[in-house]
Amino acid sequence: MELLKKEKISEILANPEFGKKVCIKGWVRTKRGSKNVAFIALNDGSIIHSIQVVADREKFSDDILSKINTGASLSIIGTLAESQGAGQKVELMASEIDVLGEADPDEYPLQPKKHSLEFLREKAHLRFRTNTFSAVFRIRHAMTFAVHQFFNNKGFVNIHSPIVTGSDAEGAGEMFQVTTLDVNNLPKTDDGKIDYSEDFFGKMTNLTVSGQLEGELAALALGEIYTFGPTFRAENSNTTRHLAEFWMIEPEMAFYDLNDNMDLAEEMLKYLVKYALDNCKDDLAFLEKRLLEEEKVKPQAERSEMSLIEKLEFIGQNDFIRLPYTEAIDVLRNSKPHKKGKFKFPVEWGTDLQSEHERYLVEKHYKKPVILIDYPKDIKSFYMKQNDDGKTVRAMDVLFPGIGEIIGGSQREENYDKLVTRMDEMNIPKEDMWWFLETRKFGTVPHSGYGLGFERLMLFVTGMGNIRDVIPFPRTPKNAEF
Repeated sequence: MELLKKEKISEILANPEFGKKVCIKGWVRTKRGSKNVAFIALNDGSIIHSIQVVADREKFSDDILSKINTGASLSIIGTLAESQGAGQKVELMASEIDVLGEADPDEYPLQPKKHSLEFLREKAHLRFRTNTFSAVFRIRHAMTFAVHQFFNNKGFVNIHSPIVTGSDAEGAGEMFQVTTLDVNNLPKTDDGKIDYSEDFFGKMTNLTVSGQLEGELAALALGEIYTFGPTFRAENSNTTRHLAEFWMIEPEMAFYDLNDNMDLAEEMLKYLVKYALDNCKDDLAFLEKRLLEEEKVKPQAERSEMSLIEKLEFIGQNDFIRLPYTEAIDVLRNSKPHKKGKFKFPVEWGTDLQSEHERYLVEKHYKKPVILIDYPKDIKSFYMKQNDDGKTVRAMDVLFPGIGEIIGGSQREENYDKLVTRMDEMNIPKEDMWWFLETRKFGTVPHSGYGLGFERLMLFVTGMGNIRDVIPFPRTPKNAEF
């Protein structure tokens, strides 16, 4: 085969030089043909579109062409030409075809037909090759890059917080334990408890649920930092919104109050959504079309009022409403769904709002993104700054259409005595958190931060309905395949 440097299909389709000889490599999406010509749709993952390859049957033997089936990988040299057929502007007139890897059509599971998302989760090692998932994961890359670019442009410092930790940032206790002890022969202390002094770290350790606490330590020296890493929750939940392993973006900022925190969260979300609209047009257009087809089979009452791209534009076009929790409860109590008993969950001051309540506020009442603030302290974490009323804390949740909460954060309690009292009330062991408390003794300042679940963002940007479909290999109860 002639030696030519491989070119990306995305670059060829963007700037085709007709008459130029090129080399492309990729995987067969489809093959069709006539008596004289075979048409091969080849995709290399660089773009959602495939390039049509025209293979003259007089040039290529049946032995070669019979090996070209959906899923097979090919290296092709040919000349770019204006397409004579509908559906594409450019095609490649093949002069050389090398089959790099065959795919038995009787065994290859991703034949060119519609597959359910449930089926594709079972084939997560291959689902990247479908149009839907190649689009999702190109957008995931774009959003990852945009997150780092946003914070870098604002002068934030990226901190790598530990994955193995001895603290529970949320106080929830739903953590995965990390140990090198022999679970069939656990060492015991004299009183019969497990002797963690024999463990690798000499104490009980877990996978982190958040990088926040360590992020606070860095912010109180570096000013403005963010973490972006994997986090873990051992919550036995099989909903479409929960994973056992997911990624979190957690900025922490010294000298920020709650208003500064809300400003940053709104600015960041608008930046990320605009980045997707500006840089992921083809993938978003494909996912929007896919979503519209899905919507057609839903009952009228369950259909979204906005298309995917309209939903994304909605974020940039609207200032976020800033709403105290107490006012939100009043709005919900006076709403038609509440009065007619349509809400599944009760609306009472002191309870956490459910997704149905959050979506009503965003989609029906205000028709804008909403930031809820000043939650009851009893339903929030120990580190949140207490308001003067003694009942609420300086918490904030950002609510989006179609998804509900996408960001949770707060101004942090910088007062040592108040923090200690709150930890005692919530049975947080102070001896394990001595380092966290010391930051309130040595040069404490007002500071704030928040957490954005990256997969929640991905659900919103891609329009996918299940969080398992926006992470490459989902980890859920009873599922750690691949």
